[in-house]
Amino acid sequence: MSDTPPDRLSINPNSPHFDQAALQRGIGIRFKGIERRDVEEYSIPESWIRVALGKKVDRHGQPLTIKLSGEVEAWFQDAGENTDDEGVADAAAPE
Repeated sequence: MSDTPPDRLSINPNSPHFDQAALQRGIGIRFKGIERRDVEEYSIPESWIRVALGKKVDRHGQPLTIKLSGEVEAWFQDAGENTDDEGVADAAAPE
């Protein structure tokens, strides 16, 4: 898998933009300069995110969402296998 997250991703398994492998690595989202943890779906090229609208759900039990427009940045929180933030392999445990 590449080190760049997908341009569009959804946490809903019924969506065509759902990607389990990317979600397992963890995705960080920054929207308008603020890190968000409540994003249901995002699109980088179209510059929008979808967030849940409180605890409201539709008749199928899916959360109601609202689309917010603005600058979107995404990154993987897990840098990959046995690497830290700088991309250097983890060292052995300290003595």
